[in-house]
Amino acid sequence: FNQGEHCGDDKESVCMNRLLLSEAIAIPKDRIIAPIQIHKDEVKVIESSFFSLSNEEQRAYLYGVDALITSLPNVCVAVSTADCVPVLLYAPDVHVVAAIHAGWRGTILQIVKKVTRSLIEKYGANPSLMRAGIGPSISVDVFEVGEEVVEAFYEKGFDLDKVMRRDPESNKAHIDLWEANRLQLVACGLSGEHIEIARICTYTHYEDFFSARRLGVESGRLLSGIALNNQSLKD
Repeated sequence: FNQGEHCGDDKESVCMNRLLLSEAIAIPKDRIIAPIQIHKDEVKVIESSFFSLSNEEQRAYLYGVDALITSLPNVCVAVSTADCVPVLLYAPDVHVVAAIHAGWRGTILQIVKKVTRSLIEKYGANPSLMRAGIGPSISVDVFEVGEEVVEAFYEKGFDLDKVMRRDPESNKAHIDLWEANRLQLVACGLSGEHIEIARICTYTHYEDFFSARRLGVESGRLLSGIALNNQSLKD
């Protein structure tokens, strides 16, 4: 059930998978919006004008983007992952949602903090009311990294005692991306009780979830999305 359009799969198969997803969640296929990610921290907003663009213009708008925000009802903003961390945000007081792709590079760039602050500063969202979900992704147990990655986290001000541990036998460093992104949310004012972590490791559970590190970069992609429905707007 690959949802990724940029990982070598047959385009017609992916299109059919997206159609099946559309039917399952009752949102039109062209209202399920996923960016063309490049592991940076570019954030774009999906407004009603987006749907008047041509297909080529839409692709250009979405290229190089790793997070999407929208306040439109029945529009699902989503990100594709296969070990990287998907983070979904909901600001109930201002009716805004966001989907964020946070691999280790995006985590270092603090894209989650950037998006959360956008909801606070641009939309007036109260962070204490926000809800966040951290989806299936690679766990600290298996996310071994080189010393250059450890140094990059250190240089960006991450507390290594909280986001990094070493294997007692190999002394190799492991980064906890779940915690690194959770800490960004907390730093922005979210309550720990309002942050849900799936705690499902894609690498370990590769038979159920795509894992680029275990299965290769063309293994397929998960799609994690969030949408406002009419009921949420009434609430």
